[in-house]
Amino acid sequence: MLKKQTRQASGGEAEVAVRRGRPPGDPEAKRAELLKAATSVIAQEGYANASLRKVAQRAGYTTGAVTYYFANKEELVLALVESRFDRYDAMIEDIQAETAIEALFERWLRLTTSDPEFWPVMSELLAHARHDPALAAVYKQRYARFREVYTSILAAGQVRGTVRDDISADLLADQLSAMADGWALLFPLEPERFTPDRARKLVDAAVALIAPVPGARH
Repeated sequence: MLKKQTRQASGGEAEVAVRRGRPPGDPEAKRAELLKAATSVIAQEGYANASLRKVAQRAGYTTGAVTYYFANKEELVLALVESRFDRYDAMIEDIQAETAIEALFERWLRLTTSDPEFWPVMSELLAHARHDPALAAVYKQRYARFREVYTSILAAGQVRGTVRDDISADLLADQLSAMADGWALLFPLEPERFTPDRARKLVDAAVALIAPVPGARH
């Protein structure tokens, strides 16, 4: 059913058709549409100012349509974080067989810098997770998965002699993860610094830092 809402436009009032109740069409596609709207709202207004009403307005639905899929803001945010991490998982699955840390960094930078809303949203939600145990649990679980993959790739590199082995693979994984997160947190603030050329140099620098150290004790 369509509900007419009147909104103030620059040239006067305009009627906008807003869909009421369950959004028509494929449920998964509609969930994705609502998560995209939530991403935009949080990226532009912050977590504290986000609401189901604003997400509904951004997607062109009523609030009731949003609550058909997500009972409350907390449930919507959990689904949003999971969907963001699912993109990481797909990336890792795609490159894990290559066992090359360079490939992981390159794909990661491409993923996070190609979407200007990706890290503003993730940093907002990461800050909120300090006060939300359920959200914190999701971050811990999904980050543990990434560190496990980083560690396995680095350990394989140590066996091949392409990664320094005077520092354990799990410590290197923690260090690289923190470095990558730091880049991502700065990107929304200084996008002009993260040109494709600089991104390539950052990857090269990270690889150089984990390269075998001549004369190091094993």
